[in-house]
Amino acid sequence: MKRLVSWNVNGVRAIVQKDFDVRIAELAPDILCLQETKAQDDQVAEALAGISSLTGYHQVAASAEKKGYSGTAVLCKSEPLSVQRGIGVPALDNEGRVICAELEDVYVVTVYTPNSSSGLKRLPFRKEWDVAFTQYIQALDAVKPVIVCGDLNVAHAPIDLARPDANYNKTPGYTQDEIDGMSRLLADAHLRDAWRVQHPDEVRYSWWSYRGGAREKNVGWRLDYTLVSERWMDRVRATDIRTDVTGSDHCPVVIEWE
Repeated sequence: MKRLVSWNVNGVRAIVQKDFDVRIAELAPDILCLQETKAQDDQVAEALAGISSLTGYHQVAASAEKKGYSGTAVLCKSEPLSVQRGIGVPALDNEGRVICAELEDVYVVTVYTPNSSSGLKRLPFRKEWDVAFTQYIQALDAVKPVIVCGDLNVAHAPIDLARPDANYNKTPGYTQDEIDGMSRLLADAHLRDAWRVQHPDEVRYSWWSYRGGAREKNVGWRLDYTLVSERWMDRVRATDIRTDVTGSDHCPVVIEWE
């Protein structure tokens, strides 16, 4: 059995000060995927160097040109066959948003999808990203199955956020354009939303605003996903959204397969 844990940590240098070592030891990932590291590659390595539960893991980071912004990292117990940063589109690859680690029988892709930003001013960039990322996953899936994990910055259906009517087409992460982008990713890249497949009617969120006691009131959004190639879904044994794990405004999501 393999276990992958994906977590938007909202700053790797901040989260390592918040019992991160204890939490990772309890989560016990074979593969750990981090988003929004907000650090350059050397800073990620320095921040994680003191995490004893990650000793011996093979580590790769992708950082944004803009310091303190975006960024992803992947840590694996077993060394990947290959690693790729970015999706191969220079105009979209300067923010450290994607890492692909090739394992023997599957690609693991961690992604921090662009937020459409306040006033939806970055929605055109987001729509361009969604198209290019879907094409990237399609190309990978043509070679071997894919696990896509990370913060996709969209609540795909009304069940995936606490207040759908109030947010629809007004708030980044719940516009029809973003919903459609996610739908096309699932359909065109032949992916399944593994947690939703296993929990079709369950309401659970992975992100809560820091304002207004949103987490305590569970006024949240499901923005963090584990998507798998359709032909891989029968190998998935468990999925989870670890709402009990704190330290970030997001919580980890977990997938296990054999």
